[in-house]
Amino acid sequence: MFTSVLMIEKALTSADVEFVTTLHGDEQVSFHVLLQPRGDQADRLLRAIDDIAMGELDEAARERQTPEGEAAKEPARQALDVSLIALRAAGAEAEGRLVEDHPLDALKTLVGEVGADEVIVLTDPHYVEEFFHRDWASRARHKVGVPVLKLFSHSRA
Repeated sequence: MFTSVLMIEKALTSADVEFVTTLHGDEQVSFHVLLQPRGDQADRLLRAIDDIAMGELDEAARERQTPEGEAAKEPARQALDVSLIALRAAGAEAEGRLVEDHPLDALKTLVGEVGADEVIVLTDPHYVEEFFHRDWASRARHKVGVPVLKLFSHSRA
């Protein structure tokens, strides 16, 4: 069985589930999902800049209304649960957890715990972070010791 750690920031869409569950053809895959709840105000600024770069001004204006910190934990838990149910419905084994502390430390720990074969980072585009190679995938490549695949979500939540 192929073991993938899947790092996400929102609930998987049906297109996302189909995409990640078919990456390895007919080989059975076990997913260990990490979901990062929304961060702090610095993260909000970067998200707003990304929204503006994509021409989504309405999204940038709504960033203030998105729950963060403690208020983001319950929506994140629900997004994780929905994602795990969808992965299992597609025939994959799946378990998951919310990231409590630094996401890359949690990723490295989980890769070691489960003996992962790969890491898949599935997020919306983050142009500012990607430009400076500060996005999860770029930073994980130097930290986890297994191949890291970066994919973009099929739709924005």
